[in-house]
Amino acid sequence: MKLSKKNKSLVWLVLFFLLAGVAPAFSESEKEKDIKKLLEVSGILRQLSYMQDTFMNSVSIMISGTFPKVPDEFWKEFNQLVGEKEMNELIARVIPVYDKHMSHETVKKLIEMFETPFWEEWKKKMPEISREAGVVGSQWGREISQSAEFNQKVEGLIKKYELEKLNQKNKKAGTD
Repeated sequence: MKLSKKNKSLVWLVLFFLLAGVAPAFSESEKEKDIKKLLEVSGILRQLSYMQDTFMNSVSIMISGTFPKVPDEFWKEFNQLVGEKEMNELIARVIPVYDKHMSHETVKKLIEMFETPFWEEWKKKMPEISREAGVVGSQWGREISQSAEFNQKVEGLIKKYELEKLNQKNKKAGTD
């Protein structure tokens, strides 16, 4: 098979970019690959799964509150709504945050650090610590929001800044 002059030029151009290490626009940079590795070795990917669980639990609580009778089949399908695709989207959104705040060199050093045996216990225990700390934080928030002292302070601020009066004016003026 003979290649035309135009096709030969195209082949050489493609070979040049491949040999020069220029990746197509849709591929990940080395830094992005290393950030993914950092998320894995640091245990942060497991934390992102915890975010998924927390989100799904929150939505299921809202559904249960609205619809007290829900068949098991619903929950089976519901629990499939957020899967690998959605988690990959979350990871794709998290990577630029790390990219923005860390140099590639820092990412590499963190990978080295998290791959040492010293961090194994931390990586294993961190999800449970985060879950328990989250429960403690939620309980604290509930207690504060239900305390008479906090609510009196909020009521004092509402009166001080005349929020009821201010909002009544806005309702009358139609500027909600």
